[in-house]
Formats: sequence, C-alpha cells, structure tokens
Amino acid sequence: MIFHLGDTVTAIEGKTATLKSGGTLETDLVVVGIGVRPRLALAEGAGIKLDRGVAVNQFLESSVPGIFAAGDIARWPDPHSRENIRVEHWVVAERQGQPAARNMLGAREVFDAVPFFWSQHYDVPINYVGHAEAWDEIAIDGDVAGKDCLLRYKSKGRVLAVASIYRDLASLQAELAMEQGRE
Repeated sequence: MIFHLGDTVTAIEGKTATLKSGGTLETDLVVVGIGVRPRLALAEGAGIKLDRGVAVNQFLESSVPGIFAAGDIARWPDPHSRENIRVEHWVVAERQGQPAARNMLGAREVFDAVPFFWSQHYDVPINYVGHAEAWDEIAIDGDVAGKDCLLRYKSKGRVLAVASIYRDLASLQAELAMEQGRE
C-alpha cells in the first residue's frame, strides 16, 4: 500500500487515476470515500444556526435554547484545534450523547473530549487523534511504506492531529497530551 499524502484524485479513467499533483497511478481497484452530508432541513426549519452541521456550543446546545445536538450532525467548538468541528465517527457520537443528555436535564457539562477515529484497511490499522482541516507541516516519524509510522499534522509548529499505523501506544500518548493541553 502506498499513501499519497496531501494529494487527491481528480479523475479516474479505466484503470488510471489522475492526481491533483499531475501524476497518474495505474490501479486494479479504486476505493472512493465520499463522506456524508447531514440532513439539516428540520434544524433549518426550526431556525437553528447551521455551519456545515448544527452549530452547538461547548454544552452541545444549539442557537435555540433547550435544543441540543450530538453525533454526526453536531459542529462544536474543539478546544484543542480551536476550530468548530464535526466528526463522523460512532465513538464521538456516543461520547457526545452522554453529556448532551445530562445537559438536557440541567447540567452544564462541557464537551471537550479529543476527537479520534480509526479505520482498518485490510492489514493496515490507521488511528487518528485530534483534528486538522489545514496544516503547514506533516512531521513523519517512521516508515510510511513500511506501515510503521506516526504523522504529526502541525500548524505554526503546533500539533493539531496525529495519524499512526501500528503505533497504538504513541497514538494514545498523543491523545493524552492533547487532553492535558501539552500538544
């Protein structure tokens, strides 16, 4: 498996994939991840503020008092990246559901968990912690082609996210550092 970090496919014709960088790849199989688009009609109809999802505050409460959102549809202020983010992973939805429910009952519990997801591609496990929509540097520790690496996505020297292959302990350490504000 070869990763083409920072590049995207712009066209597929037959068995040839053309990259944004101008290169081409001969392929036997192309897997396309399109993503999801949240259904926002109900929220929009209710006058709730939208931002590529339902905009919520740190308590997962929308712009309409008493209405909360969690999971794939919620876009919340992430204290680590300092951005409003939306993560489409069931663990994040599960983690958000609990404080959202308590906040519906009157608690004022801040949701500040570090986002993460993982994906298994045949024999290659990829773990990702943090959130980086934009970065100016990717620091690579290890060998990507050898499937043993840790990639730190940085902006102005600050680590926003970490992706790893077969580096589970380092991934957990990065998550803890983000939780503690050390990354």
